[in-house]
Amino acid sequence: MKRYINTALIYAILAIAGGVFYREFTKFNGYTAKTTLSVVHTHYFLLGMVFFLLLLLLEKSFSFTSTKTVQVLIVYHIGLNLTSLMLVIRGVVQVLIPTLSSQMNAAISGVAGIGHILLGVSTILLLMQIRKSISAKQS
Repeated sequence: MKRYINTALIYAILAIAGGVFYREFTKFNGYTAKTTLSVVHTHYFLLGMVFFLLLLLLEKSFSFTSTKTVQVLIVYHIGLNLTSLMLVIRGVVQVLIPTLSSQMNAAISGVAGIGHILLGVSTILLLMQIRKSISAKQS
């Protein structure tokens, strides 16, 4: 359980850093249009901090964590951080390079898509593990 609270804390710090970077980077560059940097903050808060706080509560109630859970969570971390990294890259590019080649645009979207796929698959696998644990406790 301590791992879940520590992970939530790390993601809270990343969320705050993402918000500060968005605010200061766009202000420094005089950029006022919409940019994906604005959603890094919320991605890390919700998919990072809140997600792991919920896992903490579920672990306390159902004790679902196993070695398989650790493997699934590694994939989750990779997916979340890859997605967030690509949001930062796209946001920085939006601020610094107004016109982006279609190949570069597709590359950024493709890597972000891989991050989202990893997040989705690991979330489903984790929910299945929790469901299995709940079923075992009720039997």
